[in-house]
Amino acid sequence: MTSAIDQKLQALGIELPTPSAPGANYVPTVRTGNLLLITGQLSQWNGERRFVGKLGREFSVEEGQQAARLCALNLVAHAREALGGNLDHVVRCLRVAGYVNSMPEFTGQSQVINGASDLFVQVFGKAGRHTRMAIGVAALPYGVAVEVEALLEVS
Repeated sequence: MTSAIDQKLQALGIELPTPSAPGANYVPTVRTGNLLLITGQLSQWNGERRFVGKLGREFSVEEGQQAARLCALNLVAHAREALGGNLDHVVRCLRVAGYVNSMPEFTGQSQVINGASDLFVQVFGKAGRHTRMAIGVAALPYGVAVEVEALLEVS
């Protein structure tokens, strides 16, 4: 049986990447009670790193939004796996934290992370609205432009 969220993804033409395996001594998700924490996801598609570089140098805000959206797609893919393949168990997206590899003079971090926020609302509707943090950092793993983590309420 296909979940309502999977049907919505299909109707929107959204494909999810294959969830990545951890690259070190950590797990991709932790569920405690009705909370699902998802480790930071990079701007990559099925293991291929994309958007390698800095905002304000190699990438514009719009390209950064694409990178953040890609991170969010990876987060949703991990959530689906953690929830036994059924995204209908997502009650609410509680918090998104986005990290933007940016030049010191770049100040559009919040606009960049809109790419992830918008994806969560597109997929989960009102339940996708969340609190958020968007910060600029000097570097991210493998030089990617964006990393995003999430905290979900699940049933």
